[in-house]
Amino acid sequence: MEKIAFNPSILKEYDIRGIVDQTLFEKDAYWIGRCFGHLTRESGGSAIAVGEDVRVSSPQLSSALIQGLCEAGLDVYSLGVVPTPMLYFAEYTLPVQSAVMVTGSHNPPAHNGFKMSFQRKPFFGKDIQFFSDLIQKKLCEGKGSIYETNLMSQYIERIFQGLNFERELTVAWDPCHGATVDVLNNIIQKLPGKHVLLNAKMDGTFPSHPPDPSDPKNLVQLQEAVLTNKCDLGIAFDGDGDRLAAIDGQGNILWGDQLLLLFACDLMKREPHASIIADIKTSQGFFDKIKSLGGNALMWKTGHSHIKAKMAESGALLAGEVSGHFFFKENYYGFDDGIYAALRLVHYLCHSSESLAEIYEDFPLLYSTPELRISCPSERKFEIPNNIKSRLLSQGYSFNDIDGIRVQLDEGWWLLRASNTQDVLVARCESYTKQGLENVSQHFKDELKHENVEISLEGNA
Repeated sequence: MEKIAFNPSILKEYDIRGIVDQTLFEKDAYWIGRCFGHLTRESGGSAIAVGEDVRVSSPQLSSALIQGLCEAGLDVYSLGVVPTPMLYFAEYTLPVQSAVMVTGSHNPPAHNGFKMSFQRKPFFGKDIQFFSDLIQKKLCEGKGSIYETNLMSQYIERIFQGLNFERELTVAWDPCHGATVDVLNNIIQKLPGKHVLLNAKMDGTFPSHPPDPSDPKNLVQLQEAVLTNKCDLGIAFDGDGDRLAAIDGQGNILWGDQLLLLFACDLMKREPHASIIADIKTSQGFFDKIKSLGGNALMWKTGHSHIKAKMAESGALLAGEVSGHFFFKENYYGFDDGIYAALRLVHYLCHSSESLAEIYEDFPLLYSTPELRISCPSERKFEIPNNIKSRLLSQGYSFNDIDGIRVQLDEGWWLLRASNTQDVLVARCESYTKQGLENVSQHFKDELKHENVEISLEGNA
């Protein structure tokens, strides 16, 4: 196949992602296979695992990718349609040295892409950008074989390991027509209690709602199901199963940092001084609580690749993001697995004297906006936070700039960062009081106005 030049827009920070037949094409998938196969071969590897999500374009992209990998000389263990965590699990189960998941994650149906793992470590940043140069070089050639592989039973057995479910709960599940559907059908056969399934047929057009549980609009159906069926808990996954959101029995949404606090407090009963990583969007209430309990809470960059790399560096036993990625190193592998996180949550509630709604009431009471996404041209999404940073620096403000800019004010904080997966700016504001949130939000909006950006903000407790 004739060599190409990748559209620079598809080489993202954490993965490769684009709009199918506009910026991302079948031939790109082939050359991604050749490039990643070359790197795997050069490092002494001989085999790779490949999975795909339910998107309409995934089969053709996966087929082209596998062709490229085989022609790079790698044997390919093809898992078919699986959630991303099962592909990560394959790295610990199969004789492979790397893995690629064909997935658009939570993006719209017309989008797709590739998440890569190299020697059980995240492959991101400069490594992905290097593909632009690598494709112009002489690449490894060979003739690999394809092995159709099913890891369902092994994966299910592993995620149940060390967990027990002594109490019956009523749980509503929303796999959102995504790659978790088959796994979820297997899981509920092993769990006691009553289980209500929504959107439980795989469909890459995602007809019910977008596969993004970090957007409150996409959780309305699950909230209604929880209330109608008097559920103890509701759980929603994203399209490829590495993220989740939870709903308590009163219909309240528990965001990722609130669930992380629950998991962290549970962990610290066994590991009182554990290190726990949270992304820069996380509530200050989380950091205050972990510090008060004697733990070590680390604030780090958003993004599953950044978090996994920081976990390896710091030895942290747990990490999480507001978006719903959770990384358990205690009794597990340390990669983000929304399905395993869901089981840990159900396990916790089975052994708790309190309901999730009662636990929610005990969380630190802060007032915040949801995670906000502001459409922004790609050429400006990094420029705007940098402009604001320079302006505030000259005015003597205190801020954290490990990922965008998190500005500390007397009454709270606000964050603005460029998304590494979409052409949007991501923001959040928080305060200890309602009035404080209004003041913090106004300060944030004033800074955006300097950049000719205007938005409306809605607060919540």
